[in-house]
Amino acid sequence: MVDEAAIKELVKDLQRALLQADVNVDLVLQLSSKIQKRAIEETLPPGVSRREHVIKVLYEELTSFLGEEPSGTSIQTGKTFVVMLVGIQGSGKTTSAVKIAKFYQKRGLKAGLICVDTFRPGAFEQMKQLADRIGIPVYGESGEKVPWNIAERGLEHFRRERCDIAIVDTAGRHRNERDLMEEMRELAKAMHPDEIVLTIDGTIGQQATAQAKAFAETTSIGSILVTKLDGSARGGGALSAVAATGAKIKFIGSGEKVEDLEEFVPSAFVGRLLGMGDIKALVEKVGDAETKASREKAKVFLEGRFSLKDMFEQMETLRKMGPLKKVFRMLPGSFNIPDDALDTAEQKLDGWRVIIQSMTQEEVQEPRVIDSSRAKRIARGSGRSEREVKELVSQYSNMKKMMKMKGRRQHMMLRKGMFPMKS
Repeated sequence: MVDEAAIKELVKDLQRALLQADVNVDLVLQLSSKIQKRAIEETLPPGVSRREHVIKVLYEELTSFLGEEPSGTSIQTGKTFVVMLVGIQGSGKTTSAVKIAKFYQKRGLKAGLICVDTFRPGAFEQMKQLADRIGIPVYGESGEKVPWNIAERGLEHFRRERCDIAIVDTAGRHRNERDLMEEMRELAKAMHPDEIVLTIDGTIGQQATAQAKAFAETTSIGSILVTKLDGSARGGGALSAVAATGAKIKFIGSGEKVEDLEEFVPSAFVGRLLGMGDIKALVEKVGDAETKASREKAKVFLEGRFSLKDMFEQMETLRKMGPLKKVFRMLPGSFNIPDDALDTAEQKLDGWRVIIQSMTQEEVQEPRVIDSSRAKRIARGSGRSEREVKELVSQYSNMKKMMKMKGRRQHMMLRKGMFPMKS
């Protein structure tokens, strides 16, 4: 039996780690519920501790938000690819714009910067000072107060210069500043950027969800850049921003220098959230153990050497692929199981789980020991009928006979040379 108390305690530890990393409370609860359910239902692979398995499950749930691999930093060439940076005041947008330009410059692309921040005094001068050091051109108009006019003329300029990418730095704005949020919407309409990047301060914490949601409701967010992750901040707000916008993290700002921009790597980020470093090695270890266990279990199943629990787990796995009737017909060798038997199994699987959980270890391994008195006890413990208990045992016996016959038949055909031998 699964130690549910131990799993719940492990999940609480992970909850604390995520909350300390400033992940949104509602998101933590959603993740916790999924992790606990999977950890209880999934079989623990041999050689893997319960803690390792729970962390691996958490990793999979987090990467369902973040993406298992980097989201990709390649851009379309042959035209000027337009990137528009948005974010709240103080999130490090201007420095990030220069960092992105440097990132693509190092990859052999011609980059240009456009400053349309008409609110912050010195924004254009700051950008130009940073960009001049690395030889990247900047377009800005100190006297112009209409940002989309600057953007339009800046884009025309860089298209004439045949730049591969133009990064547009907009004014910082807060979700409650309606005029500025509306200005951002108008800018996006005027520019038609290829991608809008939301910059999120890695230290922003719980505020990230509301801020990111407001930006996403105003304009379409294509990706996220997390800034200020060079210190002790774990960046939980970034995870909340991903959940709020549906966009993927593309870049991580890891320092103050213009070279300090990294392509986002999900496994390293998840490790940082949990305070564990890169957990990819742990995830691979658990994955290898699961693969080995699955192969061994499949071999045992095909040879007719399986327990009641093995049969149930195999059928549940197959059910996830589609209706059992269709899945069994697609398997090599075409299983000769009557349709009505498969229909019964499909309908009864949920009840069978409860019945199996009410059996002793001996009964699970050797269901033939279940007589009438045992069937009554199991029925009482599971809240199911004796007929259902006997039906499960009968299904198991039939499947075991069928698999043994199939295995013997294939072995005989192999000996007669009807199947080619592997060298």
